[in-house]
Amino acid sequence: MTAMDLKLIKIVNTHYWEKKDKVVSKISFKGRTFYNKFEKVNAPLTQTIINKHLKGEITVAHSLINAHGKVENIVIDYNGRDPERFYHRAQLLLREEGYINFTAYKTKTEGHLHLYIHKGHTTLNEAIQLGKMLSMKLAAKQPKQWRMFPNNDMPEEYNILTLPYEVYAKERGASWSKHM
Repeated sequence: MTAMDLKLIKIVNTHYWEKKDKVVSKISFKGRTFYNKFEKVNAPLTQTIINKHLKGEITVAHSLINAHGKVENIVIDYNGRDPERFYHRAQLLLREEGYINFTAYKTKTEGHLHLYIHKGHTTLNEAIQLGKMLSMKLAAKQPKQWRMFPNNDMPEEYNILTLPYEVYAKERGASWSKHM
């Protein structure tokens, strides 16, 4: 994984979240209780910290929502058993919907993927609605084994994702896209 591979997803690098061995905070949200093991670090996310994460010394997550309430990426967190089939279906759907820039990354768990759909400066509510729409269309084609981020079912402290470890596949533009 190179620094250039991570630049593709425009990570919010003004702060980061570090996983601890204990519960850092207890959050009540919409009648549910969340126990957070990630602690927010108000320091820039540097290449040194990213390298420690890639070596497995620490576990680091990044926020999807920036300080202005904007989102750069809509992310599908796939937790199933067949990443090839999932990526193929998702790729076809995204092309059909006119999304031409997306990248899939491998996570720490074998067979799990984070599919970053590069949307650009999008309001949080619009990103949530687009994510729900994409999830519904994808669920019509295969069993639902994923979560969409960002979402409004969890507090902002849970709209974070661990940094990816390796690029699975990427797509940058296509001449046949109907929205070009």
